[in-house]
Amino acid sequence: MTFGIRAASLEDIPQTTLYRILWLRVRVFVVEQRAAYEELDGRDIEPGARHVWAEEGDEVLGALRVLSEAGRWRIGRVVTAPTARGRGVGAELMRRAIDLCEATDPRRSIVLDAQAHLADWYGRFGFAVDGDPFTEDAIPHLPMRRPAHSSSRSASPSSV
Repeated sequence: MTFGIRAASLEDIPQTTLYRILWLRVRVFVVEQRAAYEELDGRDIEPGARHVWAEEGDEVLGALRVLSEAGRWRIGRVVTAPTARGRGVGAELMRRAIDLCEATDPRRSIVLDAQAHLADWYGRFGFAVDGDPFTEDAIPHLPMRRPAHSSSRSASPSSV
C-alpha cells in the first residue's frame, strides 16, 4: 500500500489523526531523542499554520508543520515514524511543504532549524546553512534557509 499526503489547518484535521500526529512527535522527539521539552509549544494553533502529514490506512507515517513568520515561511517539527524511515516519506513531506509555501507566497524564503546530521539531506531541497550552529536539547542544530524562487529539489532522498 502506498502512503497518501494530506495538508490542513489544525481545525480541519480529524481528531484521531491529530492525536496520531502529536503522539508521533512526542514519541520521536521526546522519547526516542530523549529531549524533554515542551513539544506542544502553542505554534500549531497560530493563524495560518498548516500541517502536512503522510498516512497509510489509519497510521500516520510522518508529519511537519508550516508556519508564517515575519515575511518568511518556517518548516518545523519534521518527523518520520521509525517504521516508515527509508521509504521516502520525509522527502515527500518536504516536497509538499515547499510546494505549499511557494503556491501561497513564492516571494518568501523558507527557513528551518535542522538537526546538524540532517543538513545535507535538507540541502537536497535547496536549503543552505544560514547562521551559526546551536544546541537545542543537547542536539546540535543548524539554521537553514531556502531562498525564494529556488528550484533545487531532489528526486527522492530517503534517509529520513
